[in-house]
Amino acid sequence: MEPQQNRDYLACEKLSTFQILMFAGGFFGAFTYSIRGGVFCNAQTANFVLSAIALGNGQWGRFFYYLIPMSAYFLGAFISESVPNYIRFHLHIRWDTLLILLEMAAVLFLGLLPETAPYQISQITINLIASMQYNTFRQAQRIPMATTFCTNHLRQTGALASRAIRHHDREAARRMVSHFRMLLSFVLGGVAAAVLCRYFLGKALLFTLLPLGYLLAKFLLEDIRAGKDLLARKPAGH
Repeated sequence: MEPQQNRDYLACEKLSTFQILMFAGGFFGAFTYSIRGGVFCNAQTANFVLSAIALGNGQWGRFFYYLIPMSAYFLGAFISESVPNYIRFHLHIRWDTLLILLEMAAVLFLGLLPETAPYQISQITINLIASMQYNTFRQAQRIPMATTFCTNHLRQTGALASRAIRHHDREAARRMVSHFRMLLSFVLGGVAAAVLCRYFLGKALLFTLLPLGYLLAKFLLEDIRAGKDLLARKPAGH
């Protein structure tokens, strides 16, 4: 039986869901860095820094080049903020469910690309889905979290560890463990990508269809059983 405190959360809000998404995020980051151009596509801080350097050095070509992934990330956030209500009321599934399906379609597309395809195809596609994932999955059991990068998880782990030790705060300790689990999942995803890419190259990405497929089945089952009230319910943080 699922613990009582977990039953009130949507499937898209469960800590286990966020762990799987963090695993996929770590895999995507290691994938693009290892065999798709040596870049990280899960976040945009590096692209902003590099575009600023290019602008400062008068390298206009490089500046406009960095606008491409940044624009893809912007588009992902725009889409994921604009369409959830339409999807929920017209398709009778939640946006989070459709997003997982779109991620799987993107993974299938990228995994079957020839190795000679331009790296930018993989980079921009992962920028887009990472942005949509980041903007869609915001809180795990009322704990604000990201699913595509680690900076805030690391900060929260340190801050909560201090609070737990200084004030003997059990809730802080519980949240610290939750953030640490996310870090561990991300690292495991990166390790899996590094190992699999050595043997399967671009097709290594297809292995992420397994955890994503599990989430899709889990989300679909909830949507099928859901009444209008549950479908209309917004996840925490939205």
